[in-house]
Amino acid sequence: MNSSWTRSIQYIKGVGPNKANLLNKLGIFTVGDVLEHYPRRYEDRSQIKMINALIDGQMETFKGKVMGIVESKPRQGLKITKISVSDCTGVAQLVWFNQPHVKKKYQPGMEVIVSGKVKIFYQVEILSPEIEVLNGSEILDTGRIIPIYAASENINQRFLRTIVSQVLNDHQDICEILSNKIVNQYSLFDRRLAFENIHFPQNMEMLERARKRLVFEELYLLQCSLLFLKKQHRSNYKGIKHGVDGSLSVQAQSQLPFTLTDDQQKVLSEVKCDMEDVTAMQRLIQGDVGSGKTVIAALALVKTVENGYQGAMMVPTEILAEQHYKTLSELFVPLGISVSMLTGKLTRGVREQVLKNLKDGLVDVVIGTHALIQDAVEFKYLGLVVTDEQHRFGVRQRGILQEKGNTPDVLVMTATPIPRTMALTVYGDLDVSSIRQLPPGRKPIRTFVRGSERRQLVYKFIVDEVKNGRQAYVVCPLVEESEKINAQSAVELYEQLVQTDLKDISCGLVHGKMKTADKEAVMSAFYSGEIKVLVATTVIEVGVNVPNATVMVIEGAERFGLAQLHQLRGRIGRGDYQSYCILCSDNKNPETQQRLTIMTKTNDGFILAEEDLKLRGPGQFFGTRQHGLPDLKIADIISDLSIFMEAKSAAEQTIAIPDEFNCIRTALNQRFGQDIGMIFCN
Repeated sequence: MNSSWTRSIQYIKGVGPNKANLLNKLGIFTVGDVLEHYPRRYEDRSQIKMINALIDGQMETFKGKVMGIVESKPRQGLKITKISVSDCTGVAQLVWFNQPHVKKKYQPGMEVIVSGKVKIFYQVEILSPEIEVLNGSEILDTGRIIPIYAASENINQRFLRTIVSQVLNDHQDICEILSNKIVNQYSLFDRRLAFENIHFPQNMEMLERARKRLVFEELYLLQCSLLFLKKQHRSNYKGIKHGVDGSLSVQAQSQLPFTLTDDQQKVLSEVKCDMEDVTAMQRLIQGDVGSGKTVIAALALVKTVENGYQGAMMVPTEILAEQHYKTLSELFVPLGISVSMLTGKLTRGVREQVLKNLKDGLVDVVIGTHALIQDAVEFKYLGLVVTDEQHRFGVRQRGILQEKGNTPDVLVMTATPIPRTMALTVYGDLDVSSIRQLPPGRKPIRTFVRGSERRQLVYKFIVDEVKNGRQAYVVCPLVEESEKINAQSAVELYEQLVQTDLKDISCGLVHGKMKTADKEAVMSAFYSGEIKVLVATTVIEVGVNVPNATVMVIEGAERFGLAQLHQLRGRIGRGDYQSYCILCSDNKNPETQQRLTIMTKTNDGFILAEEDLKLRGPGQFFGTRQHGLPDLKIADIISDLSIFMEAKSAAEQTIAIPDEFNCIRTALNQRFGQDIGMIFCN
């Protein structure tokens, strides 16, 4: 890519500092960003009609001559501007309300192309139409297939079309970054032609070909970067070769209070095989909530300690760190394995002692939050890095922890099952293992959808469960009441419930705006059973394990994606009792009803993940950019699956030939280097 691609938009003619700031808010910072601000949709204004052929109620385009301009003021505060435009078949009135500046733009005799919604009542009228003056300059707003962009109040469609057109005209040297071999093999458009036709398509066929080229390029570059990382780990770096299982590993597995499922045995074998190989392990374990991923990680940690190394497990929350610390200590301490915890809440003295013990090799396994990747953390012999709830960390964060050892093995886990195509994109640098079986004896959670007319019955059910010795969660989409969003807030609902339906029940409130100490005090009381009903936001989505909790009520369930609803539902069903999830929603939107109904029909997170991806698309799959990779700007890995597979195949060919890969290093650095946490040096 040439240097002009990264030039600031401030220096584009007609932009300047003020407009640049407004464009920045749309994610447009450079010349390249302008061209990659792809249209969201298109309007076909290419069919130019005669005025007498215009159809009432339709969006139409016609050409004519300005005949006259009239301004009237029928009442105080209302100005009407009308411009008469005619062709050889009739006259149309163009109408604006309270926009007197319009009359200064047009003069009688001007040739114009007009697009807008037609209203025919005695005469032909178009309210606030798009108009292009035919003066020999390029037509951008009418008379062709028109791009419609993501815009803002201060950056309108016309301005965006103008600067895109200017960039295309000023930068004739848009560099080709794909090899001729790939362009020819996959019948792809020339790069410049693709940009021209994605923004201002000559026709629908050219638009389709332009989009295919740019989708291919985006997915190809992403796959090249991920495959390069994978190749580096496998060939350029010599990893730790762990020995076969010794007595400590055998003893650890024999002390488990349950037998591993077939899926767990299979995944454990894959992990051990990786660890016993000289190539550094880079493996993802994805499995449903409660499928038993943690026990695989625990046995892998035992294996690394048995071989004389230290292990580290990084988790996204202090609550989860504490739970893993407690669980793993019960398994490790009887085996003589020392365990420590490192989180932000430790006192200075305790923290410094943990850091010293890690550096001196006196701690075998450490469990912690992001605190583990701080500069002060040093290991003596780091052999295995485990990250839990991987979608909460980026590739860069995973890499920082990994760099604290001499190419340690890496095991990452997620309880958010990911469809195959998503996994290939998000975790393209990892080998993927899946645990689909749940441990025997787990009772399927029964899920129901209920409207507000049955809310009192829902809370009566909670009271009955509490009387039977159980506990419950009530989850709300908001922390506090909002004027902008019509949804139940946790604070409001908590205050309401403790005075009405749950007035005789011990309740607690927890949300993200609370101080850490206050939040932990409430959670501890819930763990111990002192609090019977916990009203919360999604802070309890990850890492809360209370086997006695049997009811999950989710208010405003339509505001959550399937993957998140499934994560929340996974907080119950962890004990021996029948559990119930109740989705409260009054939303009658058919798509919403379809999503919530799917939840009542299956407890399989993999099935739900596929449905969530189909219904909401990859852009919203994780809720935010938690996966750590750049957002896809034009590709859709569902509808573009065939292009994705072609791009992946092309990337595999490129990675296999060093000279071909070297040709695209600059493009990879520019597009993905910082996001993926990898600089592709020569």
